[in-house]
Amino acid sequence: MASGWGITGNKGRCYDFWTDFSECMSSCRQPEDCVLLREDYLECLHHAKEFQRRNRVYKEEQRQIRAAVRKAKEGEEGGANKHH
Repeated sequence: MASGWGITGNKGRCYDFWTDFSECMSSCRQPEDCVLLREDYLECLHHAKEFQRRNRVYKEEQRQIRAAVRKAKEGEEGGANKHH
């Protein structure tokens, strides 16, 4: 990856992030100065934040579906009890 060549022979998808991070590390006084660039580079490599967000969105969608089904069942039960 650090060579700049990707799997297809072109520039790697994360190479620009790597060069930004590398330049920061070579010129900074404290490594903490480059934390955000490091996070960007690692996110490009592993997509951890993206996957976490997708998982949260999926869980919320499932929660809303379960709530809608529960509400529909309660409505059916309530409606059936009123007629008897």
